Amino acid sequence: MILAETPRRKLVTQLVNWGHWFALLNIVIAVTIAAIYILNSPAPGSVIGILYLFTNWISHIGFLTFFGFVILILPLCYLVPNAKVVKVLSSVLAASGLALLAFDALLYNKYGVHLSLNSAELIRNETQTAMAQFGWQQWGFLLLLFVVWLSFQLIVANALWQRIGRVQKRKFGLPISSFFVSCFVITHALHVWADANLYQPIVQQDNMFPLSYPATAKTLMAKYSLLDIEDYQQRKALQFNKTIKGITYPAEPVYCSVDSSKRVLLLSLVEGEMPNTITGLSKFEHHYLLQSSLDNGITTILYGLPELYHGALQSYAPLLLQLPSSMGLSVSLYLDNSSSQRLATYQQDWQQFKQNIFNASSNLSVGFVQVGQLNELLTENVLAQYHVIVTNLVNQDTLNNALLSNITINKSMASLEDIAPTALNLLGCAAQSKAYSTGNTLTQKGNLNYIVSTQGSKVLLLTSKQRIEIMNNGNVRVFDLQTGDEALSQVDPNILSQGIKHLSRFSAKRSIRPL
Repeated sequence: MILAETPRRKLVTQLVNWGHWFALLNIVIAVTIAAIYILNSPAPGSVIGILYLFTNWISHIGFLTFFGFVILILPLCYLVPNAKVVKVLSSVLAASGLALLAFDALLYNKYGVHLSLNSAELIRNETQTAMAQFGWQQWGFLLLLFVVWLSFQLIVANALWQRIGRVQKRKFGLPISSFFVSCFVITHALHVWADANLYQPIVQQDNMFPLSYPATAKTLMAKYSLLDIEDYQQRKALQFNKTIKGITYPAEPVYCSVDSSKRVLLLSLVEGEMPNTITGLSKFEHHYLLQSSLDNGITTILYGLPELYHGALQSYAPLLLQLPSSMGLSVSLYLDNSSSQRLATYQQDWQQFKQNIFNASSNLSVGFVQVGQLNELLTENVLAQYHVIVTNLVNQDTLNNALLSNITINKSMASLEDIAPTALNLLGCAAQSKAYSTGNTLTQKGNLNYIVSTQGSKVLLLTSKQRIEIMNNGNVRVFDLQTGDEALSQVDPNILSQGIKHLSRFSAKRSIRPL
């Protein structure tokens, strides 16, 4: 008897062979898309860290894609007896999966989180905002984009099916699979070592890719009482590089128009006691002073950036002063005993500064004043002609430090980093504040429901109920925002991840762009 391979078995064999090569091509595409994660993450800072980044990138994304092939496409090869149907269904699944990966990469790029149940609320809010802004042109463009992407998958699937015999003869399977397996082994071996030694250039990459669960040594160490597992996990989730060696300021070009009829007066009290009330100004209670010193408070107001960046700002003029001045507006600055060359162009003595305000000849006036000077400036005539914001830099021991203003404030919480974006917006500049500040415009409702800043070596994150302090060793302390008492409540890791990504946006770009 002659045993011949049945047509059905032959078709299944061809489909399985085709499926493996189709998966490989999509692994290459997925790895390319996943480069977005790398381009928007901190550089490892060491050769070992870079080696781990490369092997983890290749092996993890390759594993995710191949796993998707095994559970979604491979069963089709055995169950569906029609090659065309298998190719179409596989193309739809591949196009959808890669689109989902691209969406996750963009979500990570913007907010520092991946698709998960914890980020569902954020995604829902962003989707509602986007849908409210989209017209039929945008929806049509997205549909066309997906159709083009699906068509590409169909073309690739069909071309590969027609050439599967020739591809099989190339004998590439063993070298390629060996390469991916080697990357996988190297990745997890390096991570076990890094995890045992808390080697930052590697462990700080743990949350970079979606569904990433690298091998660790903590279970073994905890078994022999060498590690406090709960403390370890908390510290590890909060990797953050607090040493900024360079800055990109602004983070992107700022283009906007200004209104020469607008006048803005920013006053900050640097000596004396802040009045409880000032006639003509309303008090905003939920304003928080997060800076560790008076000088840091002044720098934060001028630049709209936290202490993390102050050391790297030495050679930059504040955009708050530079932009309106370059567009022909009159800018005045009063800062007693300042020898900064960056500010010399705008600085005036007290009499000149005061006269320009009384004459309404200055479009933007920024003054760091004593209480007597504050009372001298805030006349009924000045309040009628200027948008006024008054902040207090004197009491550094009190977190909550009310802000006085005659503008309508629509944010639920505010900090000194919001002052510069607010002033430029009041002058008519509609450029997005994220280009030059970590703050937001006070007159507009923002997407962030928290405040994040730095104070010395600590990262501070304020929500409506909590003050979260992240120490330089990764330890976290949580306090009740109202009472100041330390709390034992859990911290949402997504909010911490979002906050740290938001905070890191201006660190200098190298071969791999930082967060």
